[in-house]
Amino acid sequence: MTTTLTPPSEKSDLRQRRIIGMSVWTVVFAVGTYFIGVPTSDPLIAFGWLWLATVAWNNHWPIKRHLLFLRDWLPISLLLIVYNVSRGYADDLFAPHVHELIDTDRFLWGWLTGGEVPTQWLQHHLYRPGVVQWWEVVVSLVYFSHFLTVPTIAVLLWMRSRAQWARFMRRWFTLCVIGLVTYFLYPAAPPWWAAEPEHGSLIAATRISTNGWDAIGLHGAGNTLNALQVEASNPVAAMPSLHTAFAMMAVAFFLPYVRRRWWPLLLAYPLAMTFTLVYSAEHWVIDVLVGWAYVGLVFLAVGAAERRWTARHELGSTP
Repeated sequence: MTTTLTPPSEKSDLRQRRIIGMSVWTVVFAVGTYFIGVPTSDPLIAFGWLWLATVAWNNHWPIKRHLLFLRDWLPISLLLIVYNVSRGYADDLFAPHVHELIDTDRFLWGWLTGGEVPTQWLQHHLYRPGVVQWWEVVVSLVYFSHFLTVPTIAVLLWMRSRAQWARFMRRWFTLCVIGLVTYFLYPAAPPWWAAEPEHGSLIAATRISTNGWDAIGLHGAGNTLNALQVEASNPVAAMPSLHTAFAMMAVAFFLPYVRRRWWPLLLAYPLAMTFTLVYSAEHWVIDVLVGWAYVGLVFLAVGAAERRWTARHELGSTP
C-alpha cells in the first residue's frame, strides 16, 4: 500500500489560504452582526453564515463540492422553518399552564431558596436593575450560543463524516418534533410571563437574557434578539426547554468518544445554559429537567431504530 504525503509547501499554502479565508469571514460576520443583528430566528440565515464559513475554510475545494452543502442542508433548513412557524401557533389549542410550574419549582427547590422559585431567588441575590453585572455578559453569550452551537457542530460533522452528520441530524430533528408536539399539547408560560402584571404578577422576576449585549457594545444584536423574542417566538413554549435540551444533546452525542475525565468539562455547557435560562427568567427548572429527559428518550429511540435498520439491512444483504 502506497501512502501519499502532502508536500510541506502545499500544507503551508493551504494553511495560508484558510487563515485568509476565515479572517475575511470573521470580519464580514462581525460587521453583519453589529449592523443587522444575531442570526437567530431564521435557519436559512444561520446556515447561510455557516455555509460561507465552510467555503472560507475549504476555499481550495471546487465549486461543485461547495454546492453539495446546499443539496444536503436546504431540506433541513426548510423543515426547521416549518418548525419555527408552526411553533408560533402552538398555544392556540389550550390555555397556557403556569401555576403548576411555579408549584413544582417551589416543591423541588423551596427548601433551599426559602420558599421562592429558583428564578426569583437568583435574581434577588444577583440581579441589580439598571446595572449590567459581568456575569450577565456571560449569560447573554451563553444564551446566544443556543442559536449557533448545534448548527455549527452539525456543519463540522458534515465536513468530516457524512455518516456521523446523519446520526446527529436524526437526533436533532426528532428532538425538535417531540418538543413541538409538547408545545401544542402543553403550552407552558415561562417565569418572565408569570411576573407580568397582566398575568397576575405571580412571581417577581425580570427577563434579562439580553442585558449583557450593551456592556460589550453590541446594542444592535441585543435589540434584534429582543425583537425576535417578542415578535417571532411563542411566549408560552417553555416546556420542555429546548435551549438546554439542545445543549445537552450537543454534549451527549460526543460523550462516548471522549475520555471520562473530560466529561465534566463538556457537561459544563448544558449546566451553564441551565443557569442562564433560570437566572434570566426564560425557563423554570422543571422545564430544564424535562428537556434533559427528552434528550435521553430521543437517544434511546433513535439509537434503537438505527440498530434495527442496520440489522435489517445486513440481513437483507446476506446471500
